[in-house]
Amino acid sequence: MPHTPALPPPAPIQQLHHYAYRAKDAEETRHFYEDILGLPLYHIIQSDVVPSTGEYCPYTHFFFRLQDGSFIAFFDLGDDVACEPSPNTPKWVNHISFRVNTIAELEAMKMRLEANGVEVLGVTDHHIFHSIYFFDPNGVRLELTAQLADEFQMLQESKTAHDRLNEWTKRKAQWRKDRAAGKSVAPLKPQQNDRPEFVKA
Repeated sequence: MPHTPALPPPAPIQQLHHYAYRAKDAEETRHFYEDILGLPLYHIIQSDVVPSTGEYCPYTHFFFRLQDGSFIAFFDLGDDVACEPSPNTPKWVNHISFRVNTIAELEAMKMRLEANGVEVLGVTDHHIFHSIYFFDPNGVRLELTAQLADEFQMLQESKTAHDRLNEWTKRKAQWRKDRAAGKSVAPLKPQQNDRPEFVKA
C-alpha cells in the first residue's frame, strides 16, 4: 500500500477578511455603508476579467472596513441588476451580523437608521446578545448585535455545542429514513427549544 504523506494541520484562521455580495449601484451602496453605517470606503479593484475564472465580466469591486480590519465588499457589474433572493429560503435566514460595543450604541444606530428611512426590526432580546435587523439597498439582511454574555459564559456554551449538534444529526438521519420510506413527515424540529417564551400555547 503506497505511503500517504501526512496532511499539514489547518492554518489558524484569524478573522473574516471580507464578505462579498452583488450591488445594483456602487454609489447607493457607498452612501448606505459609509454615510449611514459609518464604515469607510477603503479599497477598490476594477477589471474586465475575473482573475479566478478568466471569464469576461467587467466589474468594480469595492470594500468597506470594519474596526477589526475585516471588510464587507460588493461587486457593481455595471448593469443596474439587483441580486435575486434565494427562492427556497426565507428572507430572514441569510444575513450578516456586525457587533457594536453596547446596548446604548445599538439603540443609537437604530435611531440613525430610522432617521435615514431604513425600516428596522428590534431591539430583539436573544439573551446572550441584543440585535436589530434591517436590509441594505441590495437586499442583504443585516444585523447589528450588542453582546451581553461574557467570554466565560460563551466558553460554557461551547462545551455542549458538539453534543447538541450530534443529537440533531442523529434525529435528522432518522427523519431522512422516514421520508425515504414514504412516511408523512413534517420538517424536523429541534430537540430543545431555547426560546420557550415564543412557543404558542
